[in-house]
Amino acid sequence: MDAEGQENFREFVENRSTALLKTAVLLSGGDRHAAEDLLQNALIKAAGRWHRIDEPEAYVRQILYRQQVSRWRLKWPRRELSVPEPLENPARLGADDGPGAADLRIVMRAALARLTARQRTVLVLRYFEDLPEADVARLLGCSVGTVRSTTHRSLARLRRLAPELAALGAAGTEQQPSRDFSPVEVRP
Repeated sequence: MDAEGQENFREFVENRSTALLKTAVLLSGGDRHAAEDLLQNALIKAAGRWHRIDEPEAYVRQILYRQQVSRWRLKWPRRELSVPEPLENPARLGADDGPGAADLRIVMRAALARLTARQRTVLVLRYFEDLPEADVARLLGCSVGTVRSTTHRSLARLRRLAPELAALGAAGTEQQPSRDFSPVEVRP
């Protein structure tokens, strides 16, 4: 990579790594260390092809998705035990976040961590990344019908595993919902 390419790559990482890390954290079920590894591997792969990439963010996101799919397709589980940690620093919460938004964010991330990797990946792609079903199917290498049924089952399981989301969501209906929490339709 030439000097100009290195500078462009460095600038991209500086400007977009926070948003990409948020996606990686959601894909990894709230495991920040696994998310950092996921993002680091994606950036390493992107750096090797930097001069040929037209849309860097889309390219890196696609690498993140595919790496996550590869992880949950492994026949044997990883040997390490991951323990979730608080992901948000309260000082970094936006000014428009009410007191219930932080609670909702914590509960939502914990609930997502209880889903299988495949279910979590589908929900993150559909609702956090706001991708249409066809794009999710293409990224995951499955049919649109599989994406629909996985989405339906994942939302039902999320409601069953985390009934506290309904209480928090109902209390926060007067607030502007955060983009992190759009996958759950909260119904009383």
